[in-house]
Amino acid sequence: MISPPPTVLRTETAPVLDLLTVPQVMAPLQLGRSAVYDLVHSGQLASITLGRARRIPTRALTGFIRTRLEQEAAR
Repeated sequence: MISPPPTVLRTETAPVLDLLTVPQVMAPLQLGRSAVYDLVHSGQLASITLGRARRIPTRALTGFIRTRLEQEAAR
């Protein structure tokens, strides 16, 4: 008797993007394009420029959210 192959559990996740476009940042923050650029230009949200393209590192976005949550909790 041949036994079935062992079941392998896989945790498949979507690939993590290291750099996000402005529209990709707009969605989770539920902000408009101008508001995201205002955060970038004020230094609240770190970004880099590649040619003419603006990119926001995922760590910068999560750091921004974490900082805002901490600020709200401190009130």
